Amino acid sequence: MLQQVYHSHDIQAWEGRWFAQQNSSFGLMQQVAWSIAQRLIQQFQSHHSPDSARPIDKIAVWCGAGNNAGDGYCLASYLKQAGYEVEIYSAEAGHSTDLKSAMHIAQLNQVKIHQHFYITQQFDCHIDALFGIGLNRDLDESWQGIIQKFNAQSGLKIAIDIPSGLNANTGQPLPIAIKADQTFTILGLKAGLFTGQGKEYSGQIEVISAIPKDQELKAIAQLSPTEIELPQRRAFGHKGSYGHVLVVGGHAEMGGAVMMAAESAFSAGAGKVTIACDAKHHTAILSRSPNIMLRDINALNASDIIALLNHVDAVCFGMGLGRDDWAKQQFGQWFHPIQTTLHTTQHLQIVLDADALWFLAEQPIQLHSETYLTPHPGEAAKLLNCSVAEIENDRVQAIHQLQEKYSGQWVLKGAGSLTLEDQLWICTAGNAGMGTGGMGDVLAGMIASLKAQFSDEIHLHEIVTLHALAGDYLAQKGMRGLQAHHMNEAVYQVVNHVKIQNE
Repeated sequence: MLQQVYHSHDIQAWEGRWFAQQNSSFGLMQQVAWSIAQRLIQQFQSHHSPDSARPIDKIAVWCGAGNNAGDGYCLASYLKQAGYEVEIYSAEAGHSTDLKSAMHIAQLNQVKIHQHFYITQQFDCHIDALFGIGLNRDLDESWQGIIQKFNAQSGLKIAIDIPSGLNANTGQPLPIAIKADQTFTILGLKAGLFTGQGKEYSGQIEVISAIPKDQELKAIAQLSPTEIELPQRRAFGHKGSYGHVLVVGGHAEMGGAVMMAAESAFSAGAGKVTIACDAKHHTAILSRSPNIMLRDINALNASDIIALLNHVDAVCFGMGLGRDDWAKQQFGQWFHPIQTTLHTTQHLQIVLDADALWFLAEQPIQLHSETYLTPHPGEAAKLLNCSVAEIENDRVQAIHQLQEKYSGQWVLKGAGSLTLEDQLWICTAGNAGMGTGGMGDVLAGMIASLKAQFSDEIHLHEIVTLHALAGDYLAQKGMRGLQAHHMNEAVYQVVNHVKIQNE
């Protein structure tokens, strides 16, 4: 079942509609806290604190001044009733009726409440109930200090709804956030848990579903499934059955990118792959991959380019192209024929990456819907004429702006890569070891290859996930030192160990 992701404002509006139907807001607070308590009690019975061999017994609940703190007070009460040693460390409470009721319950259950955050003893578990999803401003120095103190504690760390200090929609810390081992997010998933820097802070994520969805609640994205189905190959297939990929780029001083894109295209199952690049790289390419066909990009005229485009199924354009006068001339020579061929044929698939995106930003146009664009945040900033910080501060907004300006289908790479086709998808696979040169070239080659083979039978977000899963396959032996040219075997593994769909 697909997992939907929501904007915090939509979650809050959904809650408001529920309360408008005379449902109790305090009752919801109690229900959420009870659900979390039952999950934690089950976990505590079978797990020890990550920093010691002893069972989890002593619990500190950190409460702020808003309703998220009310969840914390109620949770502390239920854990106290279950026999755990629980203490609350809190800011001066706000004035909401629900929060006062939650504090009263904690007092009735004889939970010790400290009106400060000076912790002098060791706890096995720390629960973050400082801020909820409404936080959208940078925290002042006092709150930053409290969060730093929380992160410095030993023991298991649990966040209620969202790690405090993390923007629920962008995944950006404000400017610091709780680093949780586990987050119990309330009512629905939020985009900030998965994209931007969110994965660094959220840990394992579990949804606490407490009220029924209504018709007005709309998701902004879905999590991309990690089980990808590929059509089975026919017994009578041959190399012409599985797509011909053309990789175009390879400036005289940059030959590695086209090589990695072409090799990943083969590893993902393409029947034929051709590289058009500076002839200086041909010997090196053939010595590594003699199955790759080669054309000298400097020897191709306009009619040669059109003829080549008419004989391939997918074009991967821009890797190692460069940004000098030669690159600019090559971009002009290739880009118009590619767009013309795309509009006049039914089969061609186009992937624009790297330096092709740079030149596209210099002369923006509306692209065909079968164009796939894969910028990292720096390239996205160039395409939108803004700063990298603006892209990272709201990646969801940025990818929508890219599609609105240029059309096509988009991947905004990075932690929690976003894919925008007819709707937005968030990739939950992948790891920090993939932050190395050439990974984007591998992805571009995979997109061209799988689109050449399957066209509309495979979606862009599924290819992004397969690429991330290949990175996870490599990272089983360690993230540090993982390199893009190691991906070929991993790509081969993930496209052959997926669930097979019989035709």
